[in-house]
Amino acid sequence: MSKNSNTIAAIIAGAAIGAAIGILLAPDKGSNTRAKIKEGLGDATDNLKDSLGATSDVLREKFTSASQNLEGSFDNLLSNVSHKADEVISFLESKLADLKEQNAKYQK
Repeated sequence: MSKNSNTIAAIIAGAAIGAAIGILLAPDKGSNTRAKIKEGLGDATDNLKDSLGATSDVLREKFTSASQNLEGSFDNLLSNVSHKADEVISFLESKLADLKEQNAKYQK
């Protein structure tokens, strides 16, 4: 593990130990402490659900935007290819006409 990982793990472990000691030494009754813990867990669960919902919405919007951009890029690519194909066909038709003229001169 890196130094930063060890530091983060030590901070988390210290916080967990401090919370456990605080709960054990709390002057409140056990039922009140359990109610507070349950309420805290409920709040944490609600916050996590809200955060996940917001993240999900952001990701959905980004995916939709990226999908639309990709479709637009694909349409532009097809349009460019179509125009280039027309240019190539026109060029080839021009060269074919030149060759037909040269061939007609040689046949005379």
